[in-house]
Amino acid sequence: MIFMTLGTISFQFNRAINWLSVLIENGVISEPVFLQHGSSDASRLVGHPLVTLESTVNGRKMTELVENSRLVISHAGQGSTRMLAAKGCSFILIPRLNKYSEHVDNHQLLFAQAVEKFGIKSCLSLEELKSAVLQPPPIFQGQIFQNPKLTEHLLQLYPPEHKKVEQQQALNSN
Repeated sequence: MIFMTLGTISFQFNRAINWLSVLIENGVISEPVFLQHGSSDASRLVGHPLVTLESTVNGRKMTELVENSRLVISHAGQGSTRMLAAKGCSFILIPRLNKYSEHVDNHQLLFAQAVEKFGIKSCLSLEELKSAVLQPPPIFQGQIFQNPKLTEHLLQLYPPEHKKVEQQQALNSN
């Protein structure tokens, strides 16, 4: 099975769905596909015998889909990438691009380029996706983030007001 997850933001990612559709229509993909499509238009795949469509899935279902897939195709969101890397699965990224109005900027492209050094493959064309489907990357067995999450880092730099008071009281008592 192939699992494709496109995230849940309000921007459509129809390019990825079109690519998936072309690969299925041309017989490159002949196995079941589960597509989590968010707000994207998946109508061209409705009723296809190989495709299961859902706009969103919960965390437990996402884990189950990842564990039961030979390949995961994901948008290049940092949260999704972090989860896929931690699960140790075979996955590829398709970054959302601003020029297609898939996001507000190209941060997913920059992120996908940044994680390439860890062996994480991204696809910017239908041909690259086709190659990745036919020869999936090996199961990821590394770590891409050794530092704390951004929120953890920001909380250390800018603690909540009650923490600031506690820190000041501790300094004053010394």
